[in-house]
Amino acid sequence: MPLDIPGATHLHSGKVRDLYELAPSTGSGGEATGSGGEHLLMVASDRISAFDFILEPGIPDKGEILTRMSLWWFDQLADLVPNHVVSTTVPDAVRGRALVVEKLEMFPVECVARGYLTGSGLLDYQATGEVCGVPLPAGLVDGDRLPAPIFTPATKAELGEHDENVSFDHVVEAIGTESAEALRDLTLRIYSRAEQVARERGIILADTKLEFGARADGTIVLADEVLTPDSSRFWPADDYAPGRPTPPSFDKQFVRNWLLSAESGWDRASNTQPPALPAEIVASTRERYVQAYERLTGEIF
Repeated sequence: MPLDIPGATHLHSGKVRDLYELAPSTGSGGEATGSGGEHLLMVASDRISAFDFILEPGIPDKGEILTRMSLWWFDQLADLVPNHVVSTTVPDAVRGRALVVEKLEMFPVECVARGYLTGSGLLDYQATGEVCGVPLPAGLVDGDRLPAPIFTPATKAELGEHDENVSFDHVVEAIGTESAEALRDLTLRIYSRAEQVARERGIILADTKLEFGARADGTIVLADEVLTPDSSRFWPADDYAPGRPTPPSFDKQFVRNWLLSAESGWDRASNTQPPALPAEIVASTRERYVQAYERLTGEIF
């Protein structure tokens, strides 16, 4: 259920985030100020999703970790692309896990960059030898580093539906050649920068998903979250070995692995709500998110 936040009108809830439109000010006591209709309040919850289901229970502190990590990455990328953050001054009820952001015209595409072959990209490759229409060398296995990072876009799915990998031509048809080429270039430049930064800190950035919007003047802006354990695959560099079916990670792959295990008793093909996460899975997932944050930023959570 969305929160009742003074001065903010609930607009939309996704798998993890709740979006509110801000009035000219949100009242007293940790106000978030902004012009009505121009700024939004984006709140990161502790919800966690997998296989297009919102799972129970949530992961304690997850919303704050995602928010802090996104802010850190926005700073690392500031010379490459503007971002949508207006202010970190937010109402007390969501302090630490919310941002005041620009209202943008969002591009209807998930911009995915892959430097390693795994996940849905691996499944596409095994079926066709390609990922999103990009041909790859024969004989690659799960976790292999690609010859060069590739842009593998996906459609934006509604809550409860599944993102679908699409070709670059599909993106061109949806938003035009100029915008499609700009998003592809930005996505790969951001991945290249982030992959280098992460590697220096002992983490392999296998892939990541980005979202962009446009200002009224056409400026492309990095939006939503960026380079978090929800939207990226982070592997410990000192334990990296291609070919493992379930490589160690600092992201929510740990939760996916449990859901697919015999221990969970869940059949993905059943299309039924997964079981509640055991306390030890919740605690271990939180620990992985904290480790990712601390390793990357050098800060203590």
